[in-house]
Amino acid sequence: MIKGQQQAITGASRPAATHDDTGPAEDQSGAATRITLRPHDPGTGEEVEKEEVVKGYEYQRGQFVTFTPDELKALDVESSEIIDLEKFVPRGEIDPVYFNSPYYLYPDGPIAVDTLRVIGAAMAELGVVGIARLTLSRRERPVMVEPRGTGMALFTLRTAEEVRAAQFGSPEGDLDAEMVVIAGAIIKQRTGKFDPSTYRDHYQEALRELIEAKMQGRAVTVTRPTPVIDLMTALKSSLAHESPAPKRSTRATKEAKPAAPDRRQPALLLPVTGGRTRKAGAEPATDAARRRKRG
Repeated sequence: MIKGQQQAITGASRPAATHDDTGPAEDQSGAATRITLRPHDPGTGEEVEKEEVVKGYEYQRGQFVTFTPDELKALDVESSEIIDLEKFVPRGEIDPVYFNSPYYLYPDGPIAVDTLRVIGAAMAELGVVGIARLTLSRRERPVMVEPRGTGMALFTLRTAEEVRAAQFGSPEGDLDAEMVVIAGAIIKQRTGKFDPSTYRDHYQEALRELIEAKMQGRAVTVTRPTPVIDLMTALKSSLAHESPAPKRSTRATKEAKPAAPDRRQPALLLPVTGGRTRKAGAEPATDAARRRKRG
């Protein structure tokens, strides 16, 4: 058992774009205001009072079972500050697709300090992590804990039914040996240590720039990268970016115009078809991620 205090690892504030009733940019001369969403009957359009709203489950199209607050309250799992470690497993056995939210677990009192240090040292020596259950937001979740200094890192885990099986197709034909060699050369040149500070959310940065430009009345030019179509062309282009550029004369360097900033991370260029075609693009591995993407 471990007693401690948990604190979310992630939680940085991020700007978010809000919606209003205005039309295109040229029509945004009027004052903007926030909108309020109110519950209403989709059939009649009449507004529904808050006390009339009940919780339920749609088991067939248009067929519901409803629940009273007492019925749902009876399902609550008792919260506890004690994390009961049920099992220890090698860290490498847990597929990252099951990881959900990370937390820091701090000791709560002198007894908890010694407990975390002793268990953490033993876990680190054996190369294992602990698996337990924890109640968060009225829901019992499986969690993984691993030692981090004098405390622990805690990761909530997805259950097996929350993770969708991969639907990868069967490979057809032999791989192009030249493309494999080029890809290998790029990978070797870019192999190094992971530094999270080098990766940024470029959308959020661009959104902040857009907000500042709007506040100052400046115009913003939006540039989009050219899509990559052919894999061999993409690989050779990536390899060319890794090769040292030829030296130029001082005069040519001074006369050269500064290029527009490229917000994209340096990456191995791969052709990914755009649009809404799922077969050619990335697909969420979990049902929860799928719902968030649709929303």
